[in-house]
Formats: sequence, structure tokens, C-alpha cells
Amino acid sequence: MVSFTRNQMNRSTTTASIRSRRWRVAGLAVALSFCAIRVAANNDSADAKRYLDDIKALAAPAMEGRGAGTKGIELAANLIERRYRSLRLQPAGVKSYLQPFTVITGAKLKDGNRLEVDDGKSKRELALNADFVPFSFSASGDAAGVVVFAGYGVTAPEFGYDDYAHLDVKDKITVILRYEPAGFAAKSGNAGLTQHSQLITKAINARNHGAKAVILLNGNVGPGEEDLLTKFGSVNGPENAGIAIVQATNAAANVWFAGAGKTVAEIQDQINASSAPTSFAFSDKLRISLTVNIEKTRATVNNVLAYLPGKTDEYIVIGAHYDHLGYGNIDSLAPSQIGQIHPGADDNASGTAGVLELARLLAPRKGQLQRGILFADFAGEELGLLGSAEWVKEPTLPLEKAVAMINMDMIGRIKDEKVFIGGTGTGATFKDILDEEKRKFPFHFEYSASGYAASDHTSFVGKKIPVLFFFSGLHSDYHKPSDTWDKIDAPDAAKLLDFIDDVALKLDSASERVAFVTVKEDQPTGPAASGGGGYGPYFGSIPDFGQEENGVKFSDVRPGSPAAKAGFKAGDVLVEFGGKPIHNLYDFTDALRRSKVGDVVDVQVLRNGKPVSASVTLEQRK
Repeated sequence: MVSFTRNQMNRSTTTASIRSRRWRVAGLAVALSFCAIRVAANNDSADAKRYLDDIKALAAPAMEGRGAGTKGIELAANLIERRYRSLRLQPAGVKSYLQPFTVITGAKLKDGNRLEVDDGKSKRELALNADFVPFSFSASGDAAGVVVFAGYGVTAPEFGYDDYAHLDVKDKITVILRYEPAGFAAKSGNAGLTQHSQLITKAINARNHGAKAVILLNGNVGPGEEDLLTKFGSVNGPENAGIAIVQATNAAANVWFAGAGKTVAEIQDQINASSAPTSFAFSDKLRISLTVNIEKTRATVNNVLAYLPGKTDEYIVIGAHYDHLGYGNIDSLAPSQIGQIHPGADDNASGTAGVLELARLLAPRKGQLQRGILFADFAGEELGLLGSAEWVKEPTLPLEKAVAMINMDMIGRIKDEKVFIGGTGTGATFKDILDEEKRKFPFHFEYSASGYAASDHTSFVGKKIPVLFFFSGLHSDYHKPSDTWDKIDAPDAAKLLDFIDDVALKLDSASERVAFVTVKEDQPTGPAASGGGGYGPYFGSIPDFGQEENGVKFSDVRPGSPAAKAGFKAGDVLVEFGGKPIHNLYDFTDALRRSKVGDVVDVQVLRNGKPVSASVTLEQRK
């Protein structure tokens, strides 16, 4: 499961172990009754051993954590494809069972990265990876100019603080400190750092003030710590921040500050002590020129798609993502173990094995079902739902014939018989079907009406396709090398697959296709405030997580939201918000955070390539 909104879900820090078939404790009669229902309904049941064997295979070391760009993800795609061939399911991809697409997997430094300092007397070139290093989200290109110091690079009106208030940085090389003023934590009421400390926030703020390039300094380091440069590629950010941004050591920068009669540490101490900016321009004699040369690394990955024909041309999608983090990346929650295989047994070999097991159960019904079944295994989910976004953008079956989408993401570690089902409000008959079927199973189901979450079904909701999302909960091994097959509860997962199978057959055999319902979320309530959770005030758009070169494309717009009231629609591409250019989702997030509830913001989108503008009144986020 992709991690960009994971914090919206209920985190659990308890590690589930393989549990025995507890449901049998309730009595042999109940077990026999349950089995009889399954045999009568489908003449077969999910096989816990087969299911676990598939997870073992998908999470094996040879699969290399199924990371984009590894041989392991190709092996995983081949395993899935071979299974579909053996079941004699029809290919449903572009190239047989495969739908290839390209993803950005990271970045690498090319030749020619340089930083030269000219103090008017001599020139000194800093050493790459010793004195300076670019950030992976830096813009490539050349920049040169006079130098200014902009403190922490922060503009925080809520704290009455602005490092740029009396400083002209337009077309200048801007030097800033890492982190934020010491007083922000107390003012925010939180013990941790605020969003102003984030590097991408600083880069966007400098760019919006007109800076030509940014040089970041660590500033004061703690006792026993070294003034180390950040490893290239270890900080998350957009593909391109729209400005050159590099990090330099304090030792290199202290030579520049000597002209002001202070060191980096002394000026930082002054800012923290006074809680006031101490920005200034260096001598006009000091000039810095730099070149950043970064190449984005890309890989071709594949959705794996197989079709079970029915009596009509309508179909149900049963899907899961099969990719994971490979050897770990910025999304790893065990940063000290990046470089080790992150096997992703629960996330999401468990869902992928579920699709394979349901394919085995349903394959003998070729031509017998009322509607077909598309079995869809998506790549690129961990990079931002890219595989499902690719499929709904370039569907391999007519999109209008898709009746519903069932998504399984992390279903392998059911704890205390609790199972989360999302999207229950997106189909008119979903709750009735679920309520009827759940009486046959020993689970405690928790429903959520919304179809939006951090997994692939979100791509389908934007196309007005009803979705159901099955999820067994987070755990302490999420996005770590410790997410291993031996912690999977295969017996309970097999029972859940039987439940999903029954629900799918109910949807498939219904006389009328399930009607899509737009889930209207509760109107924002409570006192006006600048935050309210999430990313600031409420706007109401759902981003399309497929890669957009310039702007933020709306996959959907929530009904009744400020964006909807202003007339914005799915498919619009946001390019300007409150007078600030929007190049990517990071820009949009930053612009929202800098706005307040009640602000009337001028917003411009591109609709079919033509500009459309409207004023939006931002509301309180519930």
C-alpha cells in the first residue's frame, strides 16, 4: 500500500503472528455449517496452503522486494502471467497479459555537477560529495549570482515570522539553514517540527520569492554529531522542484560568513535567541556559480491482466498491486535498513496471492457467469497508484462496461477477526450484499463509505466505478524488511477470500449492475482555523496520481466541496493557486498550507487545454 496518506488510517503497532483456525473453537457444527455453505455456493473454498505458498514465492529473496527497476519485479510479473496461462484465462493486456508503462524510479548525478565560489580575490571550486551535493529533486541547469542569507528560509505568518520580509532575493543565490527557529515548536503547540522545516517547503518558498538557486546548510549540529551532507536521493520530493537546490557544509560556508564577522553557528544562535530573522546580503564581491546535472532514472514495469469471459460484455475487476519497495527507499520505515530486501509479504503479496487464488476458484466457470471477471495485478502502486492510473487512462477493456472494482491490499494479517472494508457507499447495493454475506463468516467488519484511500481502487472511483477495498490493518512491520511471509495468517485470509468470492458472485449475478453513488462527505464544521488537519484548509479535489508534467490533474472533485462550488471538475489540471504557479502536488500542498480558512483564492485550471479561472472560498477541514 502506498504511503502518502497512510497516516489517515488507524495505525497498529502490534505484530500479528500466525494464528490457528480459531473459528473452529466455536464448535464443529458451526465449522461444518460454514463449509456446507461454501460447497453449495461455489463447490470449492480458498486453500490456505496454496495462498501461503504464493506469498512465499512472491516474497522470496529472488523477487528483490518487487521494486520497480529490479529483476525481481519482472520475475513476479512472470509468475503471475504463468499462473493465468495455466488457468487458461484470456490475455487482457497490450502485449498478451502485460500492459507496460514507464515509471520514474529515482535520480542519479551525471558528470558536470560543480559549485564555484568567487570572493573577488580568488576562486575556489568545492568538491562534490565532500563540500556540497545537490538534492535529487533539484532542477538541473546553471545558476550564478550574488549571494544572500535568508535565515531558515521560512515564511510563517501564523508565527509572525518571515526570513524574506526585508530581503531582496530575486535572481540571487540564497543561502538558508536547515530546520526552523527554535520558538516554532512552542508556538505551534507541538513538540515536533512544523511543515516549515521541510526541505521541499523551503525550496518552493525560495522559488516563489524569486531566488535563482538555494544552498542549504546544516547549521548547528548536536553534541557528537558531524556536519554531514545528506546522501543524494535520501530526501523525498517532486520530480523537479523548479529551482536548483544543493547542500553545502558549514566549513565551506563559514568562509563566506567571515566577511560578516560571524560564523554560521553564531548567526543561527542569534536567530534562535531573538526569535527574529537575521537575513542579510553578502558583499557584492562574493559570487557563486553552480551547475546541477541530474538524470531521472526510469524503468518499464507491467500491469498483469487476465480475463474470464462471462455471458455479457460487462465485467467486474478483482485487483491488487504486486509491487513493493525493493531494497527500501525513502518510503521505508526502517531507514537504517535501506539496502536490505523489503519483502512485502503483507504489502502486498497477500493481496496478489488473493487475486491468484480467486482466479483459481473462478476459472472453471468460464462462460457460465453473467458477467466477466478481469483479474488485474498492478505495478507502480508504491510510487503513487501509477499502475491503476495507467489502466483507467488506457483501459484494455471498455471502461464503461466495468461494473465494480474489488481491491485487496494487505489482507494477510487479520487481528482479532477485524476486517476493514472501504468504498461501501460507492455502490447502491453494496451494504445490502455485504450485510447478507457477512452472517456466514466469523469476522467483525468495519465499513467506510468513502472510496478514496491510499490504494489502487482510488483510481477507479474517479471514473465513477463502484469500489470495495479489503484491508486487514497496519502493523509494526509495515514498509520494513520484517514484513515476512511467516507472519501471515493464511487460514483467516483464506476465509476472507471466500467472503470476497461470495460478494463478487453476488455482484456478478445481479439482474442489474450496481449503480455508482457519489459519496458526499460531511460538511466541514467547527471554528474557523488555519489548519484543521490534513494539508491545511479544505479545497475538495482528488489528485490524479498518474504523472503530470505540469500542474495537478483532478481525478475527481468531492461534491459540495469548495472546488465543486466553484465549478471545477474531474479532468481539470490545476496550474495556479492564489497567484502562485502550481507545477506538482508539492506546490499545491504548500499553497494550501499557506492559506487560511475563509480565504477567497483565485484558482486557474486547464480544461481541455484552455484556461478556466474561478474564485474559491476555502473551508474548515473536518
